Amino acid sequence: MKEEQKKLTIDNEAFLRELFGDFDENKKHIKNILGVDFVLRENELVLIGDKKNLVLGEQLVNTLLKVKEQGESLTRQKIDYIMNLLLEGSPNTSDILNVDTILVTHKGKPLKAKTLGQKNYLNVIKDKDLTFGIGPAGTGKTYLAVAMAYKAFKEQLVNRIILTRPAVEAGESLGFLPGDLKDKVDPYLRPLYDSLYDMMGQEKFMKYMERGVIEVAPLAYMRGRTLNNAFIILDEAQNTTQEQMKMFMTRLGIGSKAVVTGDITQVDLPRGKFSGLKNAIDVLKGIDDIGFCYLTDKDVVRHQLVQKIIKAYEQHDMHN
Repeated sequence: MKEEQKKLTIDNEAFLRELFGDFDENKKHIKNILGVDFVLRENELVLIGDKKNLVLGEQLVNTLLKVKEQGESLTRQKIDYIMNLLLEGSPNTSDILNVDTILVTHKGKPLKAKTLGQKNYLNVIKDKDLTFGIGPAGTGKTYLAVAMAYKAFKEQLVNRIILTRPAVEAGESLGFLPGDLKDKVDPYLRPLYDSLYDMMGQEKFMKYMERGVIEVAPLAYMRGRTLNNAFIILDEAQNTTQEQMKMFMTRLGIGSKAVVTGDITQVDLPRGKFSGLKNAIDVLKGIDDIGFCYLTDKDVVRHQLVQKIIKAYEQHDMHN
């Protein structure tokens, strides 16, 4: 096909630097994926490619410019995500720009959804009293749920936050481990602590823990309780038994909201035990007041290699 050119006037030097990347790494990457090259001529960005690819290239540049104007960096992950949306012909590319800040962390960092899947997940949590967030590692299932819990607490929609997960590796009773309850379960609940530290800072977190406003406990300690006016998160739910899952969901009290997160491809239960998360998906899928949100490798927000690893395992499982 005949190469054509498209000239864009862009008066944003910081954007252009990030668009090209160090040693033109982003420029080369975009050309490899979209088939569009670009050069700077005075104050104009000139796109070079065939007619179809120039359309995609212009959409990419305009979308990334808006991303930059919103105060975000043009990471390789962000560039790849938007290119993938364009290549798939997604009509919702601009939707990723219309994302509300959930909250601002104690370090002043605005926390937002980074993918359309995450945006949908947050909307489901907002609309439903019980939400299942299902997807692979790195998709932000737990982190975003914790952010929504803290937001609800700050807005006085709930009185406390309860975080729980099954400590499968430690056995059902946890009794054989040395130390008190906190010593025994801390290693299994550490990811939940880390999320809250990141959002509110360690000092505030410890203050809320002492007051009982935040509770982090193993799933076994939820039995027999009714949890009113609370935002409850069950993490790693693929490792619950059917009985544990039913027990957890029937703890939900008046004025409460719950989010259940898990990855059904990472079940660590002993042989012969069926995942309570898989069972709940089958049993509850017809109830309108319960939301199910499925995140995919496209929503991975960790190192870009994680996305490739997840895809490789999925392809391997399909052929075996």
